[in-house]
Amino acid sequence: MTRLESRARLFACLLSALAGFVDAIGFIRSGGFFVSFMSGNSTRLAVGGVRAIHDALVAGGLILCFLAGVVGGALLGSRFDQRRPAAVLLLIAALLAAAALLEAHGAFIVALALLAFAMGAENAIFEQGGEVRIGLTYMTGSLVRVGNGIAGMILGRRSGGWAGYLLLWLGFMAGAVLGALSYGSGNSATLWAASGAALTLAIVSLRLFAGPSRE
Repeated sequence: MTRLESRARLFACLLSALAGFVDAIGFIRSGGFFVSFMSGNSTRLAVGGVRAIHDALVAGGLILCFLAGVVGGALLGSRFDQRRPAAVLLLIAALLAAAALLEAHGAFIVALALLAFAMGAENAIFEQGGEVRIGLTYMTGSLVRVGNGIAGMILGRRSGGWAGYLLLWLGFMAGAVLGALSYGSGNSATLWAASGAALTLAIVSLRLFAGPSRE
């Protein structure tokens, strides 16, 4: 593994932690909906369609916003080549800041929609050639890779790389714990902190990915 690959994986873990942080805030504030975990929202959409139409509408709206974020992030990123991570992260920072402002003025539903859009866009950071190389907000796939890697070790197969997916999951969990702790304390600045973190990561990405030297 090159140094760039190693640093990129660490960077991906930090992005996953940001997703966990924002998802925890959205989950607590909305009373059980997700802004990054669309499998959960898909289940809520299906069950809500049978038992609670309001829940179905909320879940369906978040899924659409997330999908729009994926499209928007991919379109924006395609214009910036090596500076793709910075461009997408600047968009995310702006969206999180807007969500913080909206929440402070009581427009939480719109703020929640912006959070879902931002988390969808985050998955475009490592998109290449129309394929997402590293999924940052959905952990089911990462856990499947970890499980397959462990099974491969037991069977005596070479199964390297799964530890990176374990780190992604751990990063997401760490971010979610921090989000729950900070938002649970009643501190309304948590979304501003998330926006600042995204801005910081955008600056870091310029150093990490841009430039002629990609060792």
